[in-house]
Amino acid sequence: MAKRSKVQTEQTIKQILDEALQQVLSIGYESMSYTTLSEATGISRTGISHHFPRKAEFLIRLDANIAGLFINDLDFSTSTALETSWMKAIESHRFCAILRLFFSLCGYSSKEITMFKAIDMARDRAISNLGSKGEGVFNDLLGRSAVVLLSRGYGIEAEAEAAA
Repeated sequence: MAKRSKVQTEQTIKQILDEALQQVLSIGYESMSYTTLSEATGISRTGISHHFPRKAEFLIRLDANIAGLFINDLDFSTSTALETSWMKAIESHRFCAILRLFFSLCGYSSKEITMFKAIDMARDRAISNLGSKGEGVFNDLLGRSAVVLLSRGYGIEAEAEAAA
C-alpha cells in the first residue's frame, strides 16, 4: 500500500474530528464510538484508532471548538443580556448538548480530561466583562441549566437510553 501524504493524513484527521464533533453534539460523547465514527466517515475503526488511540483524545482535540460554539451563543455586554442570551440558547439542542457534556465530565475520572474550556472560558468572560456580578449570574445560570436539563430528560441516563 502506498504511503499517504501529509495533506491526505491531515484531511483524514479533519474528517474524523468534524464527524466526532457532530456526534458529540447530536448523540453525545458517551454514545459516540469508533464504530459510529467509522460508519459515518467510511474510515475503518483501525484507521480512526490509528489517529486517536483513546476516545478521550477526541474531547481534548475538540475542546476549543466546542468552547467557541458555546461562547458564540452568549452576550456578555450586561448581566441582563447574558441571562437573556443564555435562556434563548438553552432552547437549542447544540447548547444543551454542550451543557450535558460539561455536566457528564464533572464526574469523569480521566486525568486526560482535566478541563472543559467552554464553561471556563464563558465564566472568565463573564467575570472580565461584568465583574463579580457577572460571575454570580453565570453560576446561577449554570445551576439553573442543570435543573432545566434534568426536567427535560437530558440526563446521562436518558442519553444512554436514546443510544440503545
